[in-house]
Amino acid sequence: MAEDDTEHPPTDTPPTDGPPADRPPADASPGGAGRPRRRRRWLMITAGVVAFLLVATGVLLYVAYRKLDGNIRTDSATDRLLAKLEAERPSRTAGARGAENILLIGSDDRSGSNGSYGGEAGTQRSDTTILLHLAADRKHATAVSVPRDVMVSVPACEKPDGTRSKPALMQFNWAFETGGPACSIRTVEQLSGIRIDHYVIVDFSGFKTIVDAIGGVDVCVPQPIHDKDARLDLPAGRQTLHGEQALGYVRARESLGDGSDTQRMGRQQQFLASLIRKVESQGVLLNPARLWPVLDAATSSVRADGGLSSLGALYDLTQDLRGIPTPNVVFLTAPRRPYRYDSDRDEFVQPQTGQLFTALRDDRPVSVRPPGSTPSTGADAGAGASPGATPGAGSAEAATAASPSATASPTFEGRTADVDACAQH
Repeated sequence: MAEDDTEHPPTDTPPTDGPPADRPPADASPGGAGRPRRRRRWLMITAGVVAFLLVATGVLLYVAYRKLDGNIRTDSATDRLLAKLEAERPSRTAGARGAENILLIGSDDRSGSNGSYGGEAGTQRSDTTILLHLAADRKHATAVSVPRDVMVSVPACEKPDGTRSKPALMQFNWAFETGGPACSIRTVEQLSGIRIDHYVIVDFSGFKTIVDAIGGVDVCVPQPIHDKDARLDLPAGRQTLHGEQALGYVRARESLGDGSDTQRMGRQQQFLASLIRKVESQGVLLNPARLWPVLDAATSSVRADGGLSSLGALYDLTQDLRGIPTPNVVFLTAPRRPYRYDSDRDEFVQPQTGQLFTALRDDRPVSVRPPGSTPSTGADAGAGASPGATPGAGSAEAATAASPSATASPTFEGRTADVDACAQH
């Protein structure tokens, strides 16, 4: 048989009905093989960006925390003085465990940035003193103004030069100049029997900084105010006061109302109530952009005891305050009247003052009625009640002994933080 000259394909050649081995299938996408690689690359890039942002955020938070924490000044000297006299300080009653008492002191220090307010540099008194009681359930708070001119028994205190003063009857704000915050704290503890857990001191410049940080505070001005000394020039009506004007408003005395310190303390209480409403209504505590300047101003403007001079401690305090409904935040002044031997000074009214401090000492809520209103029941806790007070009597023992009913709390003149003073006019 003759040989077949027809060429046959090699036996290892792929079948002609399929695609060549070195070519992708006809239905394969040209980019199909690269898609998984691109997807992995984008996932890696995204993960890297997220990790960077987390690290950067953590660093920023750490830096911010260190800055705010470093702003706070600890009054170690006062802490040491109080520690020396621990045995003389009151203990907490069984019914008040969990409650906290904070003394807020507004200093009229005229040194440094406060020198423009005149007066002798290096001297200071407690221009404003408020005892803030936070109930153990953190559902009630009571802020009691202690009149600066009230006559009280001030205990022996260590002076700045290391010498020791003698116990004396003097107006309350002299205790601060005699022995600083430690002397004011011991005086309040002696006259009330209430253990002071913490204290905060704010001077003029610090007060202005805090007010400016929250964008000013609304107040109601019944009549136009023109007071050169207080640097006030305000028309009547609702006003938003900023730093310098706000300071003048809460410090002015002779040119407003009847010129009494009682009315001045009332304005201070209204101002603080308005400040609380402003902070809550503006959502400052929940808005980081608004909260930062407030925290920076507040931490830069105060001196505090060691237990309160950290950002963590102040945050906890802020959270406690934030949880208290404004109708349960009460402001009042310890019942007082003109001192019988000097009408330019005050004296506490008993038994009402003793009843007030006993209620706080036992962590019981305090009821208030609008200033100037007629009490519905019980004893009147106003300035003219119970003329049986002993001149200069201020100790807890004297207050309790003034009347057998000293443990029963009357309704005091005061206000709650939810009441807008302008709405009442």
